[in-house]
Parts: sequence; C-alpha cells; structure tokens
Amino acid sequence: MYQFKSIVNDNLLWVDVRNPTRQTMNKLGGQYSFHELNIEDCLSKTQIPKIDKYDNHVFVILHFPAGTRDEKIPRVTQLSIFIGTNYLITVHQGDLRPLVEMFDLCKKEENQEYRQVMMGKSSGYLLHTIIDALVDDLFHILMKVIGNLDDIEDAVYDEKIGIAKEISHLRREITTIRRVLIPLKRIIISLTRDIQKFSEEDLTPYFDDIKDHIDKVLDTLEESKETIEIYKDTDFMLSTEKTNKIIAMLTVVFTLSIPITVVSTIYGMNISLPGSDMIQFQFFGEYTTLILLILISTIITLIMFLSFRRLGWLGEFSRF
Repeated sequence: MYQFKSIVNDNLLWVDVRNPTRQTMNKLGGQYSFHELNIEDCLSKTQIPKIDKYDNHVFVILHFPAGTRDEKIPRVTQLSIFIGTNYLITVHQGDLRPLVEMFDLCKKEENQEYRQVMMGKSSGYLLHTIIDALVDDLFHILMKVIGNLDDIEDAVYDEKIGIAKEISHLRREITTIRRVLIPLKRIIISLTRDIQKFSEEDLTPYFDDIKDHIDKVLDTLEESKETIEIYKDTDFMLSTEKTNKIIAMLTVVFTLSIPITVVSTIYGMNISLPGSDMIQFQFFGEYTTLILLILISTIITLIMFLSFRRLGWLGEFSRF
C-alpha cells in the first residue's frame, strides 16, 4: 500500500507523505514526472537545503527543528516539497508537529472554512501558509531559550551551583536553531521569485512577512548568543577564582606545616641528637622534650605567618 493522504480544495491538491518509502515516492514520481534524484533526496535524511527548478514544478528542501519543546537540544528534520501549478506535495518524517496538525485539521470535512483559509487558491499561497506555521513555531522554542537564559543569569553568581553543563546545552541549542534559520532565509528570498508563476496573486508580501519573522528570530538568537557567551566567561572566571582561593588556602596550610614536619622528621630519626635524651631536660617534667619541639615548631610557624601577612601573600587570609 502507498502511504500518503491528500486534500483537495477547489482545484488545489495537497498531498502529505509521512515516513516516505521508495514505493510511495516512485508512485508519486511516476505520476508527476519528478526527477529520480529528487526522489532520492526525499528518501535521504542528510540533504542540505536547496531549490531545484523545472519547467512545470519546483523542488525544495528545508530544515526545521522537530520533536517536543521539552527537549534540551532540538532535533533537525528535513521537509521536502514539490510545488506545481495546482498541487503541492510535502514529504517528511511525521515529526513536524505544526505541519501535521494543519494537515489533519484541513482534512476534516467539518473544517471546510479553515481549509479554505489555510490552503487558499494556489500552491504558492499554501506553501506560504506551511512555512509560516513552521517559522511561527520557532517563537515557542525561542521563548524557552530566553527562559533558560534567565535561569542561568540567576544561577551564574551562586557559588553553590554548577551551571557549566546548562550553559553548554543552551549554546548548542542556539547554534542548532541558527544553523536552520540562516539557510532558510536564503531559500525564502529565492522562493519569492521562483513560485510566483504558480499564483495569480502577488505572493511577495506573504513571503516578506515570513522573512521578517525569520529576521526577528535571528536577531533574538544573536543577542542570546552574545549573552550566553558573557555568562560562560563569567562562570569560568568565578570558577577560576573559587579554585584559586581553595588552592591558596591549601598552599598556606601546607606551607605553615613545613616547620613542624621538618622538626618532627629530624627528631624522629633513630640517632642521637641534641635534646633527644629526655634525662638532660626535665624542667617541664616528663614531657619536656616534646613540649620543646612543639614550641620550636610553633614559633617558626608563627614567624612565617607574620612574614607572609606583612608581604601581602596571604590575601584575605591576612584578616585572621
């Protein structure tokens, strides 16, 4: 069985193919005389956006973010479109939610008025409606990006929270959307001229409106890209400063422990040393030698601490 559905509005036919198979595409290709390379492009998921122009139709490949809005990194899916005088064929994997919803609503018999508004009287106008719905859906993703930026702004100065992973995810998300929109803008500019022959109505204002929406999304993404870079640098500087404080504290502790380590190492050796014979020194009682060693180590450590503070090497530790 060939898996595709169609809608007819006046003399305009809209065929929607979800999860295309070779049988389905060969059937449509034979019926409308599509080039076999375009058929292969529809079956492939790795094609770049492009426009192929023929005498009686135009073939377009576009990319859009797909999947749920809750996904951290939006997936990019391919939309292939054949546009003729009185028909439009969309080929995709079924994960473009706005397109699927629009087709299903137009398919219902009770939505005749909605179908008339969405499809219009020409394939060029229908193409505008489809792309406009997909571009408008980007604003929802954009709002999620802005919301995540606000969350990162609140957390970036909190030393108890690590947000490096969140920043990396958001940078990748912004980059993914920009990689979709930049080629899309170029395709829209070219489409405005190429499909006018399929419509008696001037389609320029409609596609200019789409281009304006794309520009707004791109401008916002550019601002978001600059903002997230600032947050990345801020998080890096604050993390570095925190690390330096920890290293400085450990260095001070280690350095000040050197005197007692040296003294205890020397008098821990199994040889005769001055003061190692407890019988010679008894003015502090039985533990005279131990007390003397602790006093010597403490005095040396205190001298080092005062010297470091006077030189300013202790930084904020000099307050203690």
